[in-house]
Amino acid sequence: MSSAGPAEPPAGAEQPVGDVVVDWYAGAARDLPWREPGTDPWAVLVSEVMLQQTPVARVEPVWRTWLARWPDPASMAAASPAEVIRAWGKLGYPRRALRLREAAVAITERHGGVVPADVDELEALPGVGTYTARAVSCFGHGRRQPVVDTNVRRVVARLVHGRAEAAPARAADLTDIAALAPADDARAVRFSVAVMELGALVCLAGTPRCPACPVRDRCAWRLAGSPAYDGPPRRVQGFAGTDRQVRGRLLDVLRAATAPVPADALVPVWDDAVQRSRCLDSLLVDGLVVQTEDGRFSLPD
Repeated sequence: MSSAGPAEPPAGAEQPVGDVVVDWYAGAARDLPWREPGTDPWAVLVSEVMLQQTPVARVEPVWRTWLARWPDPASMAAASPAEVIRAWGKLGYPRRALRLREAAVAITERHGGVVPADVDELEALPGVGTYTARAVSCFGHGRRQPVVDTNVRRVVARLVHGRAEAAPARAADLTDIAALAPADDARAVRFSVAVMELGALVCLAGTPRCPACPVRDRCAWRLAGSPAYDGPPRRVQGFAGTDRQVRGRLLDVLRAATAPVPADALVPVWDDAVQRSRCLDSLLVDGLVVQTEDGRFSLPD
């Protein structure tokens, strides 16, 4: 790959939006470990799964510990479900840990321990959806792929369509972002992460930092006068008192235990017996907890 920068546009021509975003990213990107040169596809896959609905600051230390312990799919495939649930700690949505282990088993058995680069093969892995498959193909293997998350959809909604917020996810999102990518494959790969960063740092929901945006003068939303969002009200779910909180507290007890615990040991976790029982049942259904023959509870072996 040439180390030379992109060719200068002809006099009087405007630099393409994709190239502007890539150039902005070179000086504005956060220093995140999974973006370092040479980061392998397995490390990228782990980061993408951990980052789902979880802030970067909470993910980074767990990601580092996880990769030190399980540097490749085969090492994780050999771990027990209980080990990965404990290592997941308090990242939230712990079923992701089990699905990641299941993906590691599939990679080991089907692909010789090598994370595939093909999007279809990636999507066939347990717990890997369209976004994650494209992200791993692009960021882990350097393949040109449109990668669309919530931040990217918001950028496209404003920049291209003149809307304050993105509509529900649609197939055209991939086409929209692919049309903005630079022609050069290497820069297109860079663009996929750059536009994601633009949405995370500048084109924020609710209070965008438009003066800091490198493409503000070509943003359809700003050119239209920044019209307010006129869609249905957005529901923001709290955490306190939810089943998520109760499930997390139940798992905290079992993570700390060295042996199966009796049902009575889980009673102090939550006063509402009906909700506590419902959450325990859901953990059993999800495979995050198992019940012994004598009625005690533990993490799965």
